Amino acid sequence: MGVVPGALDARGERLAGPIFTGVGLAGLAACTIFAPGPRGATLAVVVVTAVWLPLLIPLFPRRAAHPWLAAGYYAGFLAAAIVLVARDDTFTGFASFGYPLAFVLFPARWGFFAVAATAVLPMLASGSDSQTPTWVLVVSVAGPLLYAAWFVGAESEKRRKANVRLEAALEENAGLHTRLVAKAREAGVLDERQRMAREIHDTLAQGLTGIVTQLEAADGPDRDRRLEQVRTLARDSLGEARRAVQALRPEPLTAAQLPEALSELARRVTGTSGIAVSVETTGDARPLLPELEVTLYRVAQEALANAEKHARASRIVVTLSYSDELVLLDVVDDGIGFRPGDRGDGTGFGLDAMRQRVRRVAGTLSIESTPGDGTAVSVQVPAIQAA
Repeated sequence: MGVVPGALDARGERLAGPIFTGVGLAGLAACTIFAPGPRGATLAVVVVTAVWLPLLIPLFPRRAAHPWLAAGYYAGFLAAAIVLVARDDTFTGFASFGYPLAFVLFPARWGFFAVAATAVLPMLASGSDSQTPTWVLVVSVAGPLLYAAWFVGAESEKRRKANVRLEAALEENAGLHTRLVAKAREAGVLDERQRMAREIHDTLAQGLTGIVTQLEAADGPDRDRRLEQVRTLARDSLGEARRAVQALRPEPLTAAQLPEALSELARRVTGTSGIAVSVETTGDARPLLPELEVTLYRVAQEALANAEKHARASRIVVTLSYSDELVLLDVVDDGIGFRPGDRGDGTGFGLDAMRQRVRRVAGTLSIESTPGDGTAVSVQVPAIQAA
């Protein structure tokens, strides 16, 4: 059991008091036996000291909470040692018990003061003409030196082990940090790829599809109008592609609020497809967090593009509803519909992109369709207002 301050475990705390009491009593008894005929007052002091020493047992576990009791106990021991050494030099050996006792009762800095007092005061009390036996001097000098050497060595070993553990922890943390940075870089690359894939699908792919559709119908009497639509789509697609590369908001949302941007999108779809697209807004329309508005705009864009390409619809209604907690977007067409699982239940990239966008803003997406009865796309996102 180590007796380095702060190094005792629970079991050591229970045993240290009795062990040190036993050592002190054994030292007192040995000095009394070897002393040249102690009698009278000296024996009385020995008896009082023998009664005083066991008080260490209840005091030891409370020494940190009651430092003044510990100081009083040590002062009592030191006073008894001084009186005994003054009456008989043989008790110098008993006084040496104060060195280890000082280190277990007090923190290290105060323990050295107690050790100094233990070394000086009994020596002064013994006087210059003392006839102390050689073995007593050896025990008195060598004992404290050996204990101090052991104490310093134990402290050094504790620090060495702590440094080794710290270095191992730093190396482990450095490796963990490297792995985290690599994982973050991989996640960032994957996230950017997914973002670019969504933006390309929502801008270039849809724009090129519209251009092809207009060119295929450009041989009729409205050829000039179709070609003008092609030029408009090409310019818009090029601008959106540039904005996607720079991770900017869609251009319609930079110049207008979400309801106006959806109305402009509806007019453009009507102009290119001939489908009657209407936009209705209910509730208190207000600016939302940019990421929310981009999500709602892109979902509406994808839903309209799907209806334009696949639904054969004659009418599409876009409803934007604001409430205190949620914003709802519904895109409903009267087209041919489909059977979920055949084409529209998450098998296409456009539907996957919509779901990814909605999940990123903690929203929900649902798609309902029945063959011959149209399709309804519904989105709910939290109504977080823009700063």
